[in-house]
Amino acid sequence: MSLYCQILVVIAAVFGIVIYRVITVSTFAAFGWALIRNNSQVATTGTAVCINFCVIMLLNVVSFCLPLKWYVGTLLGYITTKIQKDKIFTGRPGAYLRLINRWKLEECHPSGCLIDLCMQMGIIMVLKQTWNNFMELGSPLIQNWWTRRKLSREHGPNAKASFPQWERDYHLQPMNAYGLFDEYLEMILQFGFTTIFVAAFPLAPLLALLNNIIEIRLDAYKFVTQWRRPLPSQAKDIGIWYGILEGIGILSVITNAFVIAVTSDFIPRLVYAYKYGPCAGQGRAGEGCMMGYVNASLSVFRVSDFEKRSQPRTNGSELFEEAVKYCRLYRDYREPPDSAEPYTYTLQFWHVLAARLAFIIVFEHMVFAIKTLIAYLIPDLPKDLRDRMRREKYLIQEMMYEAELERLQKEKNEKKKKKDRVHHKEWP
Repeated sequence: MSLYCQILVVIAAVFGIVIYRVITVSTFAAFGWALIRNNSQVATTGTAVCINFCVIMLLNVVSFCLPLKWYVGTLLGYITTKIQKDKIFTGRPGAYLRLINRWKLEECHPSGCLIDLCMQMGIIMVLKQTWNNFMELGSPLIQNWWTRRKLSREHGPNAKASFPQWERDYHLQPMNAYGLFDEYLEMILQFGFTTIFVAAFPLAPLLALLNNIIEIRLDAYKFVTQWRRPLPSQAKDIGIWYGILEGIGILSVITNAFVIAVTSDFIPRLVYAYKYGPCAGQGRAGEGCMMGYVNASLSVFRVSDFEKRSQPRTNGSELFEEAVKYCRLYRDYREPPDSAEPYTYTLQFWHVLAARLAFIIVFEHMVFAIKTLIAYLIPDLPKDLRDRMRREKYLIQEMMYEAELERLQKEKNEKKKKKDRVHHKEWP
């Protein structure tokens, strides 16, 4: 399968999951079981992540050997989910955007959109690590058991004990054709998950550490007891994997900058403190400067402007309908319904958006500057090791010089002896 087709399959799978979420969240919201109905978004995210994991593993089975697919798939999954849930694309009360004019696009959980990515990361990392460890050990165990069974049928139940050690090793599973490619790939994927999405799932490094502790022992058992001895080969470094790690490091900075800027409440609070709060224009943001922030982050909506299909339930109380004319149930920066341009974005929205973009640029440059400074201050080789390497190089040059000097002296002596012999023969 070509790279172009692989990317198309990833994008199709991601958008398939998004459509599934749109349809399922409405279904769970009207579910008969109260536990599911009251937690429709959590149930939707959980089932969607499980399906996403199954799709990823299925693509792995059908020779979908694109290492970047995990990052592309997860990144697109998060980006499309965030766009799908963002107020800009989901609409607002009274003017919701719907899929096929039927299903309303899913909005963020009250705890924030970051919880969805956290659930995705947690479930996928745990399931993937468990599955990989099971397959790495379970597959050779089953294959070796089947080989022993065949040998028992052919040579008797005690055939293995009568074989010499080299023949018993020969009947173990051969190392795969790609050598350590799968081991490197697994570590690279794990590194990507623990760095690219660490802002959304801070427990990822801990899960990776626990997995690596277990994996070291499983790999040792696998290489010693289940696989044939691999042929040793010399390598100068890890090759192309180093460049991939560098690329993932750069991508992780950019991704975390976007995640923090888009999902964090720090930037809207900062804009309010310095521009719209009680301390606006004073150049400070101390105690009391956040008074009224929650009220400023909520928009006013006229109840009569609700769509028929999304009108709130009132339990048949007409007095309640008449008493409640306005509500502030959604967080957004929009003009009130009585303004000249009702429900359009306020100036505060654009200030917050500009602050988010500025934060991304400043954050990226600051992290890259710190990385460059640390790389400059910490050399690749320690000073004592570098001095020892220089000494070894000097000693080797001295040895080569002495060997060459000895060779030249030997040649000179041989020439002198030959000349003396010729002179002795010519003398009468």
